[in-house]
Amino acid sequence: MSYITRGLKKYTQKETYKHYWETLRYAFYVMFHPVDGFWDLIHAKRGSYAAANTIVILTLLTHIWQLRFSSFLVNNTNWEKVNVFIELATILLPLAIFCICNWGVTTLFDGKGKLGNIYMGTAYALMPYPLIQIPCIIASNFVTVDEIAFYDIFVVISLLWCSMLIIMAMMMIHQYTFKKTILFMIITIFGMLIFIFILLLFFSMISQGVSYFISLGREVIFRLN
Repeated sequence: MSYITRGLKKYTQKETYKHYWETLRYAFYVMFHPVDGFWDLIHAKRGSYAAANTIVILTLLTHIWQLRFSSFLVNNTNWEKVNVFIELATILLPLAIFCICNWGVTTLFDGKGKLGNIYMGTAYALMPYPLIQIPCIIASNFVTVDEIAFYDIFVVISLLWCSMLIIMAMMMIHQYTFKKTILFMIITIFGMLIFIFILLLFFSMISQGVSYFISLGREVIFRLN
């Protein structure tokens, strides 16, 4: 019985890894067939959160590698002054805020996508970034000043490609028309700005409150002494 149990467990684990690699490879199909790709990603369950998380992590690492290993011709960042956690937050926070705001806005207007679907679609849409940026990082150490323009072109292509895929992902996930998707993408951006403003205001109030109680505590201690 124990042998059978171990065999079933091993088989299940093998199938899990197989499903993970299949869903990760599916990101390449989504890049070149966004309409069918994003539809099947959600509705046919061709994607997975594990693969989505892998793409996000790879995007974060690519951003850090770009700061660390790019040639000084294309990157003037002083690595010794780079705060890695802040750099990671510059990608993770906008990603999280975008997913929350898009979900909140589209839910009010017959959007079909759930929060998890929005995250998965957005994560898969980031795949062109590491695929193009990593070769650019390597190539930046061999290009001359006159060839920097080609580097810039590929960087712009990676960003535009990701943006286009995000739009297509939202269109397929929420089952909107293209015009309606563009409209709600604009509304989502405004929602993100409002969300960030409220978040900053909230932390500012907390900071002032903490400073007040600290000052009050120091005053009490001073008078008791």
